[in-house]
Amino acid sequence: MADASNTDAFVEFERVQKSYDGETLVVKDLNLTMPRGEFLTMLGPSGSGKTTCLMMLAGFETATHGDIRLGGTSINNIPPHKRGIGMVFQNYALFPHMTIAENLSFPLEVRKMGKSEREEKIKRALDMVEMGAFGGRRPAQLSGGQQQRIALARALVFEPELVLMDEPLGALDKQLREKMQFEITSLAHNLGITTVYVTHDQTEAMTMSDRVAVFDDGVIQQLAPPDQLYEEPENSFVAQFIGENNTLEGVVKEINGEVALVQLDDGEVIDCKPINVGVGDRTRVSIRPERVEFNKERLKEGTHTVKAEVLEFIYMGDIFRTRLRVAGNDEFIIKTRNAPDQVRLEPGAQIEVGWLPEDCRALDA
Repeated sequence: MADASNTDAFVEFERVQKSYDGETLVVKDLNLTMPRGEFLTMLGPSGSGKTTCLMMLAGFETATHGDIRLGGTSINNIPPHKRGIGMVFQNYALFPHMTIAENLSFPLEVRKMGKSEREEKIKRALDMVEMGAFGGRRPAQLSGGQQQRIALARALVFEPELVLMDEPLGALDKQLREKMQFEITSLAHNLGITTVYVTHDQTEAMTMSDRVAVFDDGVIQQLAPPDQLYEEPENSFVAQFIGENNTLEGVVKEINGEVALVQLDDGEVIDCKPINVGVGDRTRVSIRPERVEFNKERLKEGTHTVKAEVLEFIYMGDIFRTRLRVAGNDEFIIKTRNAPDQVRLEPGAQIEVGWLPEDCRALDA
């Protein structure tokens, strides 16, 4: 698994495990290193272990086994308030009886900071999130988006080296959520803050992160930059979880270097790129919808074609989305952009679709 080199590691998990009942491991033997300034997202379904990892890093949970280090120093026995980590939660966790300025002053008072220095830092943090005029208001007088900005300002006010965010945009509507994604990322990069972000929203992870750790069942399934996760998934879980994906079931018949010959369950034989599979193995073939072509004039040399039946055509504005029956799979999707020369397919039409062998990955079944 690709990882940052240990020489510049700032956050390190070494063989970290977590169990709540002494039997079931929620996090299994986690090894992860992060350089300074990286924006890393822990992505996965509910119960995959991502939030537990964040809480262990924050100090709200204790690792059952292994070591967590920050800047080379073990923080296992350091209480949360002494770790110097900023936190942003989904529910904002602002004190309702305090003004916004008082909310921001709180982490500075805990750190025994003088009044004038506190005021200067509060002003700078509020200006950073474009909330300079709101210091005298109380949280209840702000919208959800404004409260989230204040929660972010409070996490940044004492200038931590590391900020942890747990589903911070979960309660916001789509448009505001997208705006905040951009603001949080640019703020983190401009300030050079190391950020660990937890979400189950793959679009959020793809648009915001330098690298994404995809969690399932307490294990990192793949750790890579977003484009690599999408283009080169290492197993079926990642292929299915990141972006939209077509799958066809079959058996690996032979492997010649970078090419595997796969016999699909309907008898069709196709060429794919083998990923951690051997001859005779059951495989789940993965092909992204935008890599499939049906226009004969656009089929490149070396393209493998299979027969398909059009089941449904959906107009989505910028793209056409067509559902096909391919090799017994009724949920095979192709996406084509809305262009003047793009053909609209009618349900019931019998066509041929094709893709290049390098766009097709034979993964674990």
